Amino acid sequence: MLYHILCKDKPGCLQLRLDNRDAHLAVVKALGDRLFTAGPLFNGNDEMIGSVLIIDFDDDAAAEAFCEQDPYAKAGLFEQVTVTRWRKTLPA
Repeated sequence: MLYHILCKDKPGCLQLRLDNRDAHLAVVKALGDRLFTAGPLFNGNDEMIGSVLIIDFDDDAAAEAFCEQDPYAKAGLFEQVTVTRWRKTLPA
């Protein structure tokens, strides 16, 4: 099952994001074929303010565990994390 993970950063935490970016990317890259897509969200000033990831997990518990172990989450970067089951429809 694919999971859409929406992470919104706490305001004013760009440096915290940058400080933990390499560790976060290493964890995401280690997902291998389970990773459908991932990338940062930006504000009007082209500053990163969050993340969107779509990852294949076996169940809700695995998706939640991944979110809790993300280096960004461990560093306290996120104001909000929403995990939702997702299905790709288009393009076919």
